[in-house]
Amino acid sequence: MDTAHFSDTSFLVSPLGLVATVAMGILLLLVPRRYTFIPIVMLTCYMPMGQTLMVGSFHFTMLRILLLFGWARVILRSELHPILWNRIDLAILAWILVKFSTYLVLWQTGDALVYALGFVYNALGFYFLFRMLLRSPEDIVQVYKITAVLIVPLAVLMMLEKLSGRNAFAVFGGVLPVTVVREGVLRCSGPFAHPILAGTFGATLLPFFVIVWQKGVARKLIASAGIASALVITLTSGSSGPVLAAVGSIAALCMWPIRNHMKEIRWATGTLLVALQLVMKVPVWFLLARVDVFSGSTGYHRAYLIDRAFANLGDWWLIGTKSTAGWADIDQGLFDVTNQYLVEGANGGLITMLLFIGILVCGFRYVGLSVRKASKNEEPFILLSIWALGAALFAHLVTYISVSYFDQNIINWYLLLAMIATAADKLVLAPALSEATATDHWTDMPRAAFASLKPLTPHRVPWMQASERLHGKFPR
Repeated sequence: MDTAHFSDTSFLVSPLGLVATVAMGILLLLVPRRYTFIPIVMLTCYMPMGQTLMVGSFHFTMLRILLLFGWARVILRSELHPILWNRIDLAILAWILVKFSTYLVLWQTGDALVYALGFVYNALGFYFLFRMLLRSPEDIVQVYKITAVLIVPLAVLMMLEKLSGRNAFAVFGGVLPVTVVREGVLRCSGPFAHPILAGTFGATLLPFFVIVWQKGVARKLIASAGIASALVITLTSGSSGPVLAAVGSIAALCMWPIRNHMKEIRWATGTLLVALQLVMKVPVWFLLARVDVFSGSTGYHRAYLIDRAFANLGDWWLIGTKSTAGWADIDQGLFDVTNQYLVEGANGGLITMLLFIGILVCGFRYVGLSVRKASKNEEPFILLSIWALGAALFAHLVTYISVSYFDQNIINWYLLLAMIATAADKLVLAPALSEATATDHWTDMPRAAFASLKPLTPHRVPWMQASERLHGKFPR
């Protein structure tokens, strides 16, 4: 099992880190809602997760402390608002519940309970905080612009780390002061827990900045800074996975002109993989062993990990496993599960893994629906901005094959899911609800139980009831 998921108790909070966090928390309480992501992005970019405030047995990273400020803002400023529950929301809730339960059943210790509660705190807290703060596609574009500006200093500091071999973020604690070197390649990590995670952060943000570049001189300047910074962060990590994720995200953006043929592309891709599986002497996932952007890449290890996971399915399919080291000889190092999909399986069994994959599927589905349903009513820039969410999601899908998230990249991940859900709310679900309310076409729904319900205005429809009605309008 990937023990990196457990909090590292070797680092405690420094006065500088705590002061910076409280300052960002106060800023989060005071700024207008459209600027609330400034302190969130700043702390994500510049505060190592190794900075930990111990409260009894509980580990509060600086981002967890900022989360408390975020919810205090939402409550004190009356920014709680009903959401139209969609399949992403429900898939995330199901994933959290199953993962929490199976993990406790697997370990049955007090430490396991602490870890599981921390996972729930992060997942529920950040995802639904972002659902409260984001209200429209324009808010999503605002996040793009804020991030493009705020990652510029991060890129500069990582470039300096590449030149000097010293990590400037060590002043906060929580990261190593000396840059890791593998086969002569400096692998910079900045404030992140691992170089691959640093590169992943830049790679998954890249499509956002490419889209911002499409409109206006000022936006082109902001986007150019963001694109350059994202590329610097990706490349200075010295890791193949982030580079492939960046390439994948740009390839996904390039699919925009043929967006109406994605079903055919998916079928063609699946057919190609099946054909390769039939003609190759080894399973198709061993193609990963041939990928080597930087010297010292471990593509074979990742392919072998997948192979051994399938071979040992009986060891983990039900509720996970306490150790993956036994999947192969001890010198193969399979205790290090560098694959997010397999981490989900190792921590919570096959159902947890499938629910996690289901979140990805729902995300892609809603990106496609948002673009199609809004194509007649929204300007092209907004539609391209929503498509960028799908490109970023594809970048995460690619990088999850080579790394599991255990640092501030989880903020990037939950924010992306919340942005996709928000876009679906405004571009797909809310218009459908308004149409149904105006025309009273509830008899079109397959569930007779809802046929007799009187139409209600959106703000009066209970959250779950609204979701049930909407999914009746859109067949699965």
